Amino acid sequence: MRIAPGPGVPDGLVISANELVERYSHASGPGGQGVNTADSRVQLSLDVASCSALSEPQRARALRHLGSRLDGTVLTVDAAQYRSQRRNRLDARERLAAILREALAPPPPPRRPTRPSRGAVERRLVSKRRRSELKRSRSATSD
Repeated sequence: MRIAPGPGVPDGLVISANELVERYSHASGPGGQGVNTADSRVQLSLDVASCSALSEPQRARALRHLGSRLDGTVLTVDAAQYRSQRRNRLDARERLAAILREALAPPPPPRRPTRPSRGAVERRLVSKRRRSELKRSRSATSD
């Protein structure tokens, strides 16, 4: 399985097929007569802690970000959207790659607090005074 280059994965990743575990089962939902005979649902699993394609910092980042999605250290993706097992296998691999790419991305830089410039503060105060004068002039003419 290939993961395209992106943030946190500058050269991309190639996860060997022997590290992926695929299980097949009956998918629920529509499918006519074939729904009871075809094992079209795919469960694709990857043990993140023992994945040789990940470096140690990448592995730590992935385990930290995927904590709620992991069963121990195993990331599992289910795919049963299509009636075809082949399309579900492709879909599961694409989804697993997207999840890993997102988990390996570095965190955004911290926000640097900013302050409005002196001119911007002055313009805001002048505008408030002008609006206040306008409202005061409207209420003062109640003869």
